[in-house]
Amino acid sequence: MVKSRRPIRPADLLRRFAEMAERSRSIDGDRQGDGWGIGRLDEMGEWMGFWSLSPVWEEASSFDEIPAGRLFLIHARSASFPHQKGRLDYNQPYLSKGRAFVFNGLLRGVSLKKPVPGDIGAQKIWNLFETLKPSASPARRLSALIRSLEENSKQISALNLGLAGARGAYAYCRSGPSGDYYRLQAAETPQLRMICSESLSGFDFRPMPTDTVVRI
Repeated sequence: MVKSRRPIRPADLLRRFAEMAERSRSIDGDRQGDGWGIGRLDEMGEWMGFWSLSPVWEEASSFDEIPAGRLFLIHARSASFPHQKGRLDYNQPYLSKGRAFVFNGLLRGVSLKKPVPGDIGAQKIWNLFETLKPSASPARRLSALIRSLEENSKQISALNLGLAGARGAYAYCRSGPSGDYYRLQAAETPQLRMICSESLSGFDFRPMPTDTVVRI
């Protein structure tokens, strides 16, 4: 998640993100190589997206094509199961009605009272958020999603959420017993505020607070 004081082209940050993603391994040793996506908030308050099934570190030639903006959400995917690879609509960020959403985590035994659309967990969590009653505050609505997942999951080992739109950008981190892999990192410069799953080169990232909805 990147928020800038003035419009910037994200190519340089994407290159740093790609370098991080190529090095990164999940707690199971898997790579983040099952596609990637970026959402950009335009001047009209709507999200424009770009998604690819290629690993982000193989897509450097496309980075310069992403237009300038003030707010970006970027996600690299690691599919949980072999049959879930090769589907572009599984790639995040998910965009709708002026909002962009990203998820990373490990939940077990999720049983919702009412079925929600989606083939994979990330889609279901996004669609669950969309069913929640609109709130005066995006942070409160994100907190309502967290409560719903807590009430309907047997175990939440890790839960990271990002929500962004014209009214602000918010993140939530619960890293649990899985350690640093799920601990979100935050960095701030005079120009940029960023939250990322791992540190990007050239910036002073620090672990962000856990179990708290943070606005950047």
